[in-house]
Amino acid sequence: MDVFVAEFVGTSLLLATGSGVVANVVLNQTKGNNGGWMVITTAWALGVFIGVVVAGPYSGAHLNPAVSVGLAIAGDFAWAMVPKYVLAQVLGAMFGSGIAWLVYKDHFDVTDDPEMKFAPFGTAPAIRNLPSNLFSEIIGTSVLIIVILYSTEPIIQDGADTPIGLGSLGALPVAFLVWVIGLSLGGTTGYAINPARDLGPRIMHQILPIKGKGTSDWAYSWVPILGPILGAALAAGIYLLLGAGGMV
Repeated sequence: MDVFVAEFVGTSLLLATGSGVVANVVLNQTKGNNGGWMVITTAWALGVFIGVVVAGPYSGAHLNPAVSVGLAIAGDFAWAMVPKYVLAQVLGAMFGSGIAWLVYKDHFDVTDDPEMKFAPFGTAPAIRNLPSNLFSEIIGTSVLIIVILYSTEPIIQDGADTPIGLGSLGALPVAFLVWVIGLSLGGTTGYAINPARDLGPRIMHQILPIKGKGTSDWAYSWVPILGPILGAALAAGIYLLLGAGGMV
């Protein structure tokens, strides 16, 4: 499988299940209505698991521009590959969230609250304080990236000169990592920790014919894009400062 296709498919699976669980919890008349934060964080973590299982052998399963950028800063991924990965991730996130919308379309139609109609697509802060919200995204993403950097080894495809990712952490440990970030650090902003996870679905919310939808809140959209990128840069910087794999 081509790396672009792998990142697209893996991110699509992540968002189909991630957007799907939020829809199941917040939309009217679903079986999972009012299931709560534990249900949402668990399903997002397991969505990462299935995305990594599918994409991992072919692309390293970044599924997240922050991962691609963080690995590139750390010297474990070629900068020339970053645009290709990011494009696949954003398109995959758009496709996956679109699938979730189709699955739950009847429930979108019977839900009156525009904020609940938006929730399966994009993140929104519990308390809107942009500097604090940005800080939350930076910290959550830095935890994600630094654990990945310190827990894995670069993988190189046959015939390639540069790593495509870090593969030995495994799908299940990554799922647990995302789960603990959501449970502990995600309550402030909904823990995007992934620009594609927020941008792609937010675009879909804007363009899909969702009955009674409200704003896509583009005024906030820069936070879950910039925050994770800054968090990835912070994590990679710490990793390099401490000796790129060993404490100094």
